[in-house]
Amino acid sequence: MNGILILDKPAGFTSFDAVALMRGLCRERKIGHTGTLDPMATGVLPLLLGSATRAAALLEDTDKEYEAGFHFGIATDSQDSTGKTVGESTVRATGAQVEEALLRFRGEIRQIPPMVSALSVGGQRLYDLARRGIVVERESRPVTIYRLELNAFDEETQTGTLTVSCSKGTYIRTLCADLAEALGTLGVMTSLRRTRAAGYSLADAVTIDGAKALAAEGRISERLLPVESLFAEHPALRVTAAQTVRFANGGALSLERTSLAQELPADGTVYRVHSPQGAFLGLGRVLTERGELGVLRLFCRNTDSKSVFGENRE
Repeated sequence: MNGILILDKPAGFTSFDAVALMRGLCRERKIGHTGTLDPMATGVLPLLLGSATRAAALLEDTDKEYEAGFHFGIATDSQDSTGKTVGESTVRATGAQVEEALLRFRGEIRQIPPMVSALSVGGQRLYDLARRGIVVERESRPVTIYRLELNAFDEETQTGTLTVSCSKGTYIRTLCADLAEALGTLGVMTSLRRTRAAGYSLADAVTIDGAKALAAEGRISERLLPVESLFAEHPALRVTAAQTVRFANGGALSLERTSLAQELPADGTVYRVHSPQGAFLGLGRVLTERGELGVLRLFCRNTDSKSVFGENRE
């Protein structure tokens, strides 16, 4: 089974739990995921099945979007509501103050990763150190917040929700804690739902119960999306039959012998490469110094005729 399955991960499941469950439902040993979700988080978790796992290394920098709940007045060791309370504050914020404070968190900012995270320091996961009561110094890292909106804020309960569109590596719970600090108080994230990742949204997702029902009917494959859908932002390029065989076997193509000869594409431009019949072969990258379209990643089965020429080749 090859393709992309978008799962709406429920709370209480780790990303690895979700992969293990879907491995059984899909009867596919090779399954990976793009972008870990903490157990308390829900929402979009793209799963890569079969040959689609080859795309994993190409998806490390994809942007994501979240709906996050927060609560001002307390702090925890994990910066979310699942952690141990380590501080309280009586300082209260108004909705107008929250809106004003959000201004400084839009664009490129720096974050100090939380101790309860999967980052490694000296070969040890930070969350393992945190469980032993060890706190180590962490360097701040640049992240980008493309969109940050206050959806609601209750001044009485000091709770609210945010919409956040951000770059890879952004910690939403750290954003909530830093926002509180900017307001002179303390804060934690109380909920997190990922609404978009790797170009997919909740509209593309299936719940675990839905996946179980489809699997019981032998219809789980109906929810698979083609691996090519991961790269929809890249332009397409159709090549000849001879070029199809060469590319599918790992050979670079001369730009002069493709339809790109007159376009002079920029160095590093990535294309979705198709056979004459429209079968997706893989990704090619322009190498201007060599005058070639090099192979970035193959997703076809080399020179298997049904894969590279399409099912109806005579």
